Amino acid sequence: MIIDQEIENKEIAKQYKELLRISYQSLSDTDKKMIRLAFDTAVEAHSSQRRKSGEAYIFHPISVAKIVAHQIGLDATSICAALLHDVVEDTPVTLQDIERLMGNSIAKIVHGLTKISSLKKDKDISLQAENFRKMLLTLNDDVRVIIIKIADRLHNMQTMDSMPEYKQVKIASETLYIYAPLAHRIGLYTIKTELEDLSLKYTEPQRYLSIKEKIDESIEAQNDYISSFSKFISQELKKERLKYNIKGRSKSIYSIHKKMLAQNVSIDQIYDKFAIRIVYDCQRAKEKFIAWKIYSIITDHFIPNPTRLRDWISAPKSNGYEALHITVMGPMNKWVEVQIRSSRMHEIAEKGYAAHFKYKQGEQKDIGIESWLNRLQEVLENNSGNAVDFVEDFKLNLYAKEIFVFTPKGDLKSLPQGATALDFAFAIHSEIGKKTRGVRVNDRLVPLSKELKSGDQIEVITSESLKPSKNWLDFVITSRARSIIKSSLNEEKKERAEEGKEILRRKLKQLKITSNDKTIQSMLLFFKFNSSQDLFYRVGIGTLDNKQLKEFAGAYNNSVLNFFKKRIRSKNPEDIITNNEITEKFDKLVFGKEKEAMAHSFSNCCNPIPGDAVFGFITVNGGIKVHNKDCPNSLALQSNYAYRILPAKWVDSSSEEYSAVLRLSGIDTRGLVNEVTRMISNNSNININKINFDTNDQFFTGVIHVSVQNINILNKLVQNLARVNGIDKIVRE
Repeated sequence: MIIDQEIENKEIAKQYKELLRISYQSLSDTDKKMIRLAFDTAVEAHSSQRRKSGEAYIFHPISVAKIVAHQIGLDATSICAALLHDVVEDTPVTLQDIERLMGNSIAKIVHGLTKISSLKKDKDISLQAENFRKMLLTLNDDVRVIIIKIADRLHNMQTMDSMPEYKQVKIASETLYIYAPLAHRIGLYTIKTELEDLSLKYTEPQRYLSIKEKIDESIEAQNDYISSFSKFISQELKKERLKYNIKGRSKSIYSIHKKMLAQNVSIDQIYDKFAIRIVYDCQRAKEKFIAWKIYSIITDHFIPNPTRLRDWISAPKSNGYEALHITVMGPMNKWVEVQIRSSRMHEIAEKGYAAHFKYKQGEQKDIGIESWLNRLQEVLENNSGNAVDFVEDFKLNLYAKEIFVFTPKGDLKSLPQGATALDFAFAIHSEIGKKTRGVRVNDRLVPLSKELKSGDQIEVITSESLKPSKNWLDFVITSRARSIIKSSLNEEKKERAEEGKEILRRKLKQLKITSNDKTIQSMLLFFKFNSSQDLFYRVGIGTLDNKQLKEFAGAYNNSVLNFFKKRIRSKNPEDIITNNEITEKFDKLVFGKEKEAMAHSFSNCCNPIPGDAVFGFITVNGGIKVHNKDCPNSLALQSNYAYRILPAKWVDSSSEEYSAVLRLSGIDTRGLVNEVTRMISNNSNININKINFDTNDQFFTGVIHVSVQNINILNKLVQNLARVNGIDKIVRE
């Protein structure tokens, strides 16, 4: 490929001038000097690099900067960071060089972008999810990092034709999975739409082309329809002396594709392939009045569909979107969606985050993006759980449709569709959520799991003595609520462990054993716990009882523990311990860093047993095979197939909560129900999920659904309930 350097240099200079010309923000002389310095640095750094298409690499950062400057509308700092976003990763230029030349703000954004680019590219979904989580964590530093990354992804999607097909599909799938939802949530509708359409182009090219051809064929008919619609209302709008513009907007290829799938119809059976948009100019204070005035004019001429009215002016979407959407029976008896918005609202819809800050003034309430970013930051800071769960929760809240509900004082709150009463409590404040005792919806007490609907008025009842329980995770859908509950449960585990440490010290003292590091290590070995915190926690919640501690003391005092160690380490098959206690306490295998339970089978080459040091190996057809670490095949598997190895360990499942149902019957006595509920509520290791009692001719039946951490706690509960006067029979289902 022969390159005319002079022509290429002229084109680079032309692109640079266009970058300055199309900037959404007004650029000062200082801004232009800073952008010029970033441009010169990027040109020099990338001077020897070319893209797969053969063009000079510098065209990519310039294109990303143009998207940032014009389509997204960010400031000069962001434009500079976009120009420099690849230099640290791909050239000898260091982050220190960027900081020295451009200052700390730009260096910080470039550093965030470099961290994202250096994430592992792995096909494994859990690693991919972990990479996404790390990328999202950059939102804690500066939201502009993610916005520039979205611009970078958009330009990559626009120029993917020279890539091999398998890479096109992988990148397009990633884009649909996380980048398009992120663009949607930040309010970048135009970019979100283009990302979705381009993704469909590479994941389902035939479907993409067939829909595109149909849309192109109907452009003329669409323009005729808009013209016939406009003539009915233009005269009335002119009477109001409004400055307005009426134009049609084709629904995106991807949205039509989704409708075809959802309705299981062909494209010819999709009738609302485009919408009509009326954008008007007026003073900020009159926007709402004028919007409803236009609504009145339209509905004077066309019959509205009352179920399709969407008022996002009175209650803007949480990403800042404002508009009035109505669906009317238009000319030729066709339903048509009409979007009514001011030029300011239109700008926010097009530019999202940047326009939000342009129009935000003084103490004016924020439109929603800042609140979302603040909530998101709290979620990111609190989250320490499974990466796949985190990303799925995050995605759910990115694309979820919204409902609007009211506080007792009449304040409006937005939540994702499907949110529950408990989600609302956490949306108000994390401390209110953690202390939620009950919720009233429209002045009626409802379960915490009650799904909310738009228009509900909600009051949260709190109790200072309450703490979140594990079953609360089943009652919420928002990532904010889930992360706070998980964080609180971890804190409670630490508190129980601290209590258990002191209880253990006292119990060991009674057994004439000193509690020190050596003793604790011996106990970990004897009981096969992962850590001292696990040991203290089990003592704290009562699953490690006096009988088991006495067994340890006997072994410890009689030096049996040394023999126990020797037998564990021995490779002689005759020495393998067959003590039932090991099997009972270590009855569950978990895999990976997240310690997940997975389907598995045991390999025949080494036949591992509970208590052995093991690992999982992902086979081609046989799922996960568990091998002993001393297996003769271990070295070959670990060396040649490291990417298919899963860390594995035996755990004691008694620390998990599980549900149980108790059926009670007997003679009804005064105060019996109160006595039963008091007995259960006083035990912090038991959660009541559901309770119901019926009485007939002094004979009662009751059903109690509880969550407990182990069978010992449930058995003790049954024993205590059996002593309650009137209870004749207790049956566990």
